[in-house]
Amino acid sequence: MSADKRIRKVVIAGGGTAGWMTAAALSKLLGKNLDIKLVESEAIGTVGVGEATIPTLHLFHQLLGIDERELMAATNATFKLGIAFENWKDVGEEYIHSFGAAGKDCWACNFSHFWVKGLQQGIDFPIGDYTKEHLGARLGRFAVSPRSERTHAYHFDAALYAKFLRGLAEKHGATRIEGKIDKVQLDRDSGYIRALQLDSGEVLEGDLFIDCTGFRGLLIDGALHTGFDDWGHWLPCDRAIAVQTGKGENPVPYTRSIARESGWQWRIPLQTRTGNGLVYCSHYMDEEQARQQLLDNVEGEPLNEPRVIPFRTGTRRQHWNKNCVAIGLSSGFIEPLESTSIHLIQRSIVRLMTLFPAQGFVQADVDEFNRLIREETENVRDFVVLHYKLTDRQDTEFWRYCRGMDIPDSLSHRMEMFEQGGRVYQNGTELFGESSWLQVLLGQGLMPQSYHPIVDMMSDEELARFLSGIRSQVRATVDSWPHHMEFIAHYCKTKIDQM
Repeated sequence: MSADKRIRKVVIAGGGTAGWMTAAALSKLLGKNLDIKLVESEAIGTVGVGEATIPTLHLFHQLLGIDERELMAATNATFKLGIAFENWKDVGEEYIHSFGAAGKDCWACNFSHFWVKGLQQGIDFPIGDYTKEHLGARLGRFAVSPRSERTHAYHFDAALYAKFLRGLAEKHGATRIEGKIDKVQLDRDSGYIRALQLDSGEVLEGDLFIDCTGFRGLLIDGALHTGFDDWGHWLPCDRAIAVQTGKGENPVPYTRSIARESGWQWRIPLQTRTGNGLVYCSHYMDEEQARQQLLDNVEGEPLNEPRVIPFRTGTRRQHWNKNCVAIGLSSGFIEPLESTSIHLIQRSIVRLMTLFPAQGFVQADVDEFNRLIREETENVRDFVVLHYKLTDRQDTEFWRYCRGMDIPDSLSHRMEMFEQGGRVYQNGTELFGESSWLQVLLGQGLMPQSYHPIVDMMSDEELARFLSGIRSQVRATVDSWPHHMEFIAHYCKTKIDQM
């Protein structure tokens, strides 16, 4: 490394969603002072199946000045109000984890405490009747206005999303270089990455390197040998098979997650096609069985050959090591059950920009980045593990393992607090809020044994009016929305032909 410690040259290894999100953000928001190069090879495919998002993506798009209508038309997108979980609690049972807030909280407790007492009083309406996003998902309705709160997310084509962001990044000065990385050159004294040597012989020198090379982790693992914490004992699925099919008859504004014998199947409706996949554990099901199960349970004709994606759940022990930051799959992986992959990419990018080492690397900043990303990743992990652990299913060896497995102490603590007192909470940096934990805990069958005493300050008549008023307001709002696809037709209809 030279005596001048200032960061001028940023090299992003790998494209795809992670690479182009990073390039777009850095070039637009910090690019005047940086030389940003992204190297990728058309011969190396990307995973490209991260087709469902969560509402936090709006914050990223606002930072970049992205117009929602333009983005959705360019990426074949539909709206998403939540995820339907089928067969997770038990075979034949279903619930929806929707976005948005359930009911109205008070200063001392969340809305679920009022709802629980209502159940005891015979006011037997599902929790989803108190959330407009939940009811909208069930009725297939959607609307958004410039002034409305952004509590929706998207289903989109991940490859088209990367292409859209590439255009934005190049517009703001980022340079794409075609090539395969042949060798990572390290500085002998510091052990920092000095340059990437491509198969063409070209050498890309840099000050800061971003590893977006996917599961391979060519820089963070291949060159720097950063350790990895395996979470396979909590998240036993280790394979996915993905296939695209033609457009369904009535694309719904939610993702479907359908639990199968040894894993689960996703179904993600886009405007002109449907994304499908099966996430499974190879210990209980072989590849041919998984392939057949997926093809037996899709709607419409496949548009491509099913593609197998091996993966390993867990996280790097350091997401930022020396002068390399791992973003996306190279940093670790939590399976896509709650559509969190793009969110974690976004969080890493924003954290990097807030702690950007403009004047050189400061170990305290690196340590803080790693602490925050680790904390956020573990919170997401616990939320996903909850779906597997809290189940009544005992019909297969896979589900018996999940039901009986040990879980992180942090998750056990949450479950115990909810069961004993109906309490859910959200830490300052954590992704999933009280409404999300509430809907999954209830949906998977855990009912609180008591409620907060402040609820008893309401008389039975006042409680009934309170609950009825929320249900009526939610219903009136959703009834005013058009059908999901009718709204898309005039708001963001894609120009992409049927694929």
